[in-house]
Amino acid sequence: MRALLLAVCLVWAAFAASAGPRYTNPILHADYSDPDVIRVGDSYYLVASSFHFSPGIPVLKSTDLVHWKLIGHVLPKLDFAPAYDMLAPYPLTDGVSKPVGGTLRYMGGVWAPSIRHHQGRFYVYWATPDEGIFMSTATDPAGPWSPPTTVLAGPGYEDPCPFWDDDGKAYLVHSKVGAGPVILHAMSADGTRLLDDGLTIIEDKVKLPVLEGPKLYKRNGYYYVLAPIGGVGTGPQVALRSRRITGPYEHQVVLKPGNGLLGPHQGGYVETPSGQGWFIHFNSTGAFGRIAHLQPVVWRDDWPWMGTPEGLPVLDHAYPDTDAVSTDRLQDSDEFSSERLGLQWSWNHNPDDKRWSLSARPGFMRLEAGRARQLVGARNTLTQVLQGPQADIRARIEFGAMGEQQRAGLSLFGVRVPWIGVLREAGVTYLAYANAGVEVRGPRLDGQAVILRAEVKQDQTVQFSYSLSETAPFQPFQPLGPVTPLATFSWWKGSRPAVFTYIKSDIDEPRAPPGTIKHVITHNYVDVDWFRVSPGNSTQP
Repeated sequence: MRALLLAVCLVWAAFAASAGPRYTNPILHADYSDPDVIRVGDSYYLVASSFHFSPGIPVLKSTDLVHWKLIGHVLPKLDFAPAYDMLAPYPLTDGVSKPVGGTLRYMGGVWAPSIRHHQGRFYVYWATPDEGIFMSTATDPAGPWSPPTTVLAGPGYEDPCPFWDDDGKAYLVHSKVGAGPVILHAMSADGTRLLDDGLTIIEDKVKLPVLEGPKLYKRNGYYYVLAPIGGVGTGPQVALRSRRITGPYEHQVVLKPGNGLLGPHQGGYVETPSGQGWFIHFNSTGAFGRIAHLQPVVWRDDWPWMGTPEGLPVLDHAYPDTDAVSTDRLQDSDEFSSERLGLQWSWNHNPDDKRWSLSARPGFMRLEAGRARQLVGARNTLTQVLQGPQADIRARIEFGAMGEQQRAGLSLFGVRVPWIGVLREAGVTYLAYANAGVEVRGPRLDGQAVILRAEVKQDQTVQFSYSLSETAPFQPFQPLGPVTPLATFSWWKGSRPAVFTYIKSDIDEPRAPPGTIKHVITHNYVDVDWFRVSPGNSTQP
């Protein structure tokens, strides 16, 4: 036994000490939760859950498994129910807890997608907890993707993953909301239809509590289900295997909490062209969301052992043998000089396309305000993922066309919704700070523009400040509001930098009837000149 352990350690040591640069976890200090990953040729593709944000299901690409960039989205908009258009009326809470009831879909939308490549096509499957399981295909992962096909209609499903066996037969596994059993269906070869009512193949609430996020693979004659157990905050990874796809399955814990990670949770497995194994999973980190880590995988006795030889997450490691160290990075800053919205942006629900424009004033993002009782109920809040471990976020906003009771500004969007911005009351424009629905009026503004700043620290707090000049003589930034703790978790997502505008009103914005004349933005708008992000200390070469 000692000789075997020594041999294993020597293999791991050789793997860890291989030539080339090293990477440091997390590889994505950003909220790409429930990641799944595949390799096609020399490129790697990753998808992640996007919940209520639109467009849905970001698609990322990498050549080294460490550096990633956005290349597209599977869903141009969320068409599963009218609620994704934020139709009025919708009862809200006081801004401290999540919106409830009505027609908002915070926490709904796309949960835990999976991505596969089969016979020249890319396939993405996902569930929305209220509407069902869906799939879409594409020949180019950057899009366009086919309109969603309903694979299984109805509420209560989660975490689907397709599988094509060696004989061409297709299958789908999924769980149920609340982390229920793993259910297997036979599926049509084109992946669009289920052929049976499903068979429960894995369920053991004692040994496998809170089993979710199943990913199905085949290797060396075994069928494998990789899945986390124990819950998002503290759960380990297990591998389950069987010689038959229908089971029974035996299991091993292959990645345990440790080295600062309480829950090395749900993810996907991928191999380099040489056969080197890697596992990308998330770890929940409060306001920064569920960030992505990369673990080496060594197969021993037909089990995929992840991380260190002791099964703990690695903090740093030699690069995967991809023969490439990329300089790609996630997109963030935007001068709004393009005719199309940058891939880094997502709206809080489906936007009202009549009320935003990149062409009304080239070089600016024009946002027209609708009516809402609170910011969480306002349409066209434009957000992007927060990148850590710290960030300096600035936006220049021109507000000369604002109307009475209008608000506009920069937010760390999420539960409690802290923001800095401007508001207009009785014909006068003021700076303002808000948190948990409580606004604090700042100094009066007599100009037409302001630069807003949000400094996010590693302790997951934000300090807002403002400046009235970006040219000489430059006015230093003045703080407004206290250092504010960010919400640790917001509708299954982290806090997100956002720009917004709305008219505060007790009357909800009515929905324009179909076939109305095209709207022209002429009033109650702000122009966002630019949005600039300094990402903080990079941990990658």
